[in-house]
Amino acid sequence: MPYFEGSDGTSLFYTDWGQGRPVVFVTGAWLASSMWEFQMLPLSEQGLRCVAFDKRGHGRSDWTGHGYDYDTLADDLAALLDRLDLREVILVAHSMGGGEVIRYLTRHGYDRVSRVVLLAATAPLAAQRPDNPNGIPKVLFDASMAERTKDRPRWMAQNAQAFFATHLGNQVSSELIEWTVQRCLDCSAKAAVEVVRIGINTDLREEAAALRVPTLILHGDADASAPIDLCGRRLAELVPGNRYKEYAGAGHGIFITHADQINQDLLDFIKEA
Repeated sequence: MPYFEGSDGTSLFYTDWGQGRPVVFVTGAWLASSMWEFQMLPLSEQGLRCVAFDKRGHGRSDWTGHGYDYDTLADDLAALLDRLDLREVILVAHSMGGGEVIRYLTRHGYDRVSRVVLLAATAPLAAQRPDNPNGIPKVLFDASMAERTKDRPRWMAQNAQAFFATHLGNQVSSELIEWTVQRCLDCSAKAAVEVVRIGINTDLREEAAALRVPTLILHGDADASAPIDLCGRRLAELVPGNRYKEYAGAGHGIFITHADQINQDLLDFIKEA
């Protein structure tokens, strides 16, 4: 099984398919690298090398009790790129994985990275602050966290429809919903709490505004996990020279419900380089 050593010796699982220009997929909270099969399989058949890894505490990586801050997670990503000696990389990140990519570029620079795609990212700041008054209030976040921690399987099953925005006509089979819920449960209870806390509360506004790499931002306008006004549209205002696209009726599970459109947008963006 392919593993690499993270920044502090943590053993992390990765998948590496295809040959050609490297595209590295960074997962969001709870989901392992298997979430990217809807992108990795078709893109690896289009002449691209598709790489993804299980974040610490997720999937087949070590379920460590530490290291869920963005600095450590970004260093884990750096360890993967160094281990495989990847260059001219396109980084594609979902949800709080967008924060990992932004922090990676802040800490490690642009030598290995040529382009970035932020998909349904929770960045730049979702939490309510005095200078971010429309953010998610702490009392609501804490209540949701408590409910989720008390009974993770029940909470995830109840919120799966909102994840895919099926109420807006997105067609997702019951089997695929069940599969996704199980993938979300395949992480440690510690990781399930910490990565969401980091993703919601870390202020990446200055770092996003300092990015200097071609960036594609894709976001659904029905995203309940990363509200578009707080996240997608705000990122589009901050990231210099970005290309921004909204998907009407898409939720946080956009990588499944709109996979064909996502994949075409990725291919078009990659071919521009």
